[in-house]
Amino acid sequence: MTVVIAGATGNVGSEVLRAVLAAGGKARGLVRAEKQLPEGAEVAIGDLNDPASLADAFQGATAAFLLSGYADMTGLLAAVQRAGLERVVLLSGGSAELGDLSNAVSAYMVRSEVAVRESGVPFTILRPSMFMTNTLDWLPQLRESDVVRAAFPDVAAAVLDPADIGAVAATALLNTGHENRTYRLTGPEALTPADRVRILAGILGRDLRFEGLSNEAARAQMTAAMPVEYVDAFFSFYVDGTLDESPVLPTVTDILGRPPRTFREWGANPRRQLLLTLNARIRLLGVGVLGVGAAAHHAQHREAAGAEEPQDQ
Repeated sequence: MTVVIAGATGNVGSEVLRAVLAAGGKARGLVRAEKQLPEGAEVAIGDLNDPASLADAFQGATAAFLLSGYADMTGLLAAVQRAGLERVVLLSGGSAELGDLSNAVSAYMVRSEVAVRESGVPFTILRPSMFMTNTLDWLPQLRESDVVRAAFPDVAAAVLDPADIGAVAATALLNTGHENRTYRLTGPEALTPADRVRILAGILGRDLRFEGLSNEAARAQMTAAMPVEYVDAFFSFYVDGTLDESPVLPTVTDILGRPPRTFREWGANPRRQLLLTLNARIRLLGVGVLGVGAAAHHAQHREAAGAEEPQDQ
């Protein structure tokens, strides 16, 4: 069973690729230019903004993992259908549930989900909560001092390890029983930014301190890093309170037969602890710098537009 994986070097796509290989499937990483992928993975060149470029990538494949937000999602799904793929898994997000097309982030996820649902191809839609890897947005601050400053300090989220998203996606890609389902995925505990800083302090053995940015300061930083319509979207989510990512749901446990990883487990992973300890460059893990931690929530989903060169929820 061959699975085509979009964003194969991104936060989630790389984890999907690893999980498919670990489960005994054949992983074909879709990238726009030649890249080195983990041993055992195939490389396919194509651009999901150009569905006509994907015929070779989809040839002989059984399933595809897709990201939201491409220019022609309907055309992309038509290419999937022409290739005869048996199923697709779409990475979306919790704000799609709001159905608010006036919100720039919700809108591209809603439209992507509609394209998948109307394609006629059996689908699974994943709506994960905020990524644990968004924490890596703090690395520049950790290089400079023991103070971490971030937006929306009172907002708690059941942050999720992208490796758990990858495991759920691989399960749905390689097995029946998940067709035409939408899964809301969360981590095991709701944490504020201050909670994450406290846990990191214990992992790294540093006396870290958290300071919340004012809404004015957060807006200024975010406006310098992204289009204003996305800034407005995040303020709608986290200041106006239209999106609540704090509920802890059993979905990951139900699908995988084990609980999702805790933030402490994520941070204590030997590879990640080395990265955090050495304060290495963020882009070693393919995470874009957006200036404030919550802004990386955008990157989680805009991996779709950047894929192997993420912009990142």
